[in-house]
This record gives sequence, structure tokens and C-alpha cells, in this order.
Amino acid sequence: MEVEMDRSSKKIPFLKHPTIKKMVRQRYFYLLLIPGVVWAALFAYAPMVGLYMAFVDYQPTLGDFWGSLFKADFVGLQWFQYFFSGQDFWIVMRNTLVSSVLTLSIGFILPIIIAIMLNEARITWFKRTVQTASYLPFFISWVVAASIVITLLSAEGPVNQLLMKIGFIEQGILFMQEGKMFWIIIALSNAWKDMGYNSIMYMAAIAAIPTELFEAAKVDGANRVKQIWHILLPMLRPTIIILLILNIGNLMNTGFDQYFLLGNSLNRAYSDVIDTYAFRYGIQNGMFSYAAAVSMFKSVIAFILVITVNQISKKMGQTHLF
Repeated sequence: MEVEMDRSSKKIPFLKHPTIKKMVRQRYFYLLLIPGVVWAALFAYAPMVGLYMAFVDYQPTLGDFWGSLFKADFVGLQWFQYFFSGQDFWIVMRNTLVSSVLTLSIGFILPIIIAIMLNEARITWFKRTVQTASYLPFFISWVVAASIVITLLSAEGPVNQLLMKIGFIEQGILFMQEGKMFWIIIALSNAWKDMGYNSIMYMAAIAAIPTELFEAAKVDGANRVKQIWHILLPMLRPTIIILLILNIGNLMNTGFDQYFLLGNSLNRAYSDVIDTYAFRYGIQNGMFSYAAAVSMFKSVIAFILVITVNQISKKMGQTHLF
């Protein structure tokens, strides 16, 4: 096979390029990439044609989506100006950023702590039980998770009952009707649901650390705390930085399900984020072009955040994406 490739490369100069030779040698690996590339092309890049909707006054017609889209009146940046000049812009941005930062602050640290604690656990059955219990919420739909949260925080729910028993409050607090409490509720709910699954990546990174490092530190007299501080955490730093960059890029992508299910008319001033705002105007009010402009703005900000944080990490000499 190699002889045939060398002969063909002599006839076709293009095949002499090192990259082409490498691709030919690893052709079976590239074949495995085809399903992923096709999926990304169909479901990630092809729908981006619809971004044109943000720059036109789109009015849907039955049976002719593309015709109604490309024949719609071009309005330029009119929908973006409408969004930026409205009072809703500052409310939606405040809610999106505050809830996202709280979620990142709580939900990013907890998986690291869980991974370290599970790595230090020596009782096998206890370790497996905690792992299973922490993973389960991730596989529960937000419909079920939101019902659990609402039940726990109801006026006669377990949380209020506990607070009244210890004398912290005299009557139940209506948590879901208190707008100012919504941000911390959504941050804790996100952290509870995702912390177990997110800890898997840190546990995998910990498992890749050579045990010789811990043994050498133990010989030098380092206890478990010092081993964690001077060996484990520095070895986890590249994984932590990469995941932090990706999480910061998702600051604007708060999610839709949890805000839609836990939000209500009483806490809307604090629960209305970009995703629910775009849904309300796009689907419920039929302003498709306006909703497309709002969603496009969110994607642009997320892209800028990823580039910015990656460049900062790169200049600091730390791990970076590209």
C-alpha cells in the first residue's frame, strides 16, 4: 500500500504535501469524523442562513418559508436598534448577567470540590453511592427538576418547615414570588443539577496524574492537604482553565427550560432573560425578526467573550483553546 502511494505521489505532485500524506495514512480516522462533520453541517451551520431574518421584516407565509424570507423588506439594523433603545434591554441584560455569574461562581467550583473529595474517599461503597447520587440530577428533565424545586420552596414545603423549626422564621416564605431571591434559586438549582456530571471531567484529569508524584511528596513528609494544594490542583490547572473559558463563553447562554419553568408573572422582573425574552416575542407575539436579532446579539457577545478570555489566558502564559 505504501509503495503504491509513493508511486502515485510521484505522478501527482499535490500528494507530496506532508499534510496530504498524513491524511492518507490516517484516512480511517478521518472517515470516523464524517458523521460528526455531517451533523455539524446540518444542525449547526446550515441553520445560520436563518440569521438573515434579523435584518429583514419577516412575515411568515404557509408553504413558502424561503420565498417569504428572501423577499421580505430589508431593514438593516432596525431590530437591533429597537432592542437596544427599549427599557427591556437593561432588565434582560441585568437578569442574564447576574444569574449567569452566580451560576458560574457556584456551579464551577462545586464540581472541583466534589472530584477532589471523591478522589480522597477510601470507602468504595460510599464513593460509588455519592457518585451515583450526584450524577442522577443531570439526567432528570427540567420539567421534573423544576417541580422538585417548587415543591421544596413552597410555603408549606420542607425548606420553610425546617426554617420554622429552628426558629429562623415565624411563617413560610413565598420564595418563588420573591423576585430578588430568584437569582440565587436558579444558581443553586443549576449547580445541583449539573455538579455531578461536570465533576466527571475533573475526576478523569485526576486519574491521569502520575501516582509517583503523590508518593514522592508523601516521602518528603507532605500530608494529604499539601499534596492536594501543591500537586493535584496545579495538575488540574489546564483542565480548569479550558472549562472556565468555555463556561465564560456561555455566560449569555443561560438556558431556557429552567427560567421558563421557574419563572412566573410575580418574579418576571428578575427571571426574564434573553432566551425567555426572545421566546416571548418570537413565538408568542409573532415578532420573528425581532427575536432573531435578540438571539444573534447573544451569540455575538458569547463569541467575543470566548475570544477575549482565550487571549487573556494566552498572554498570561496559561492553557488556551487556540
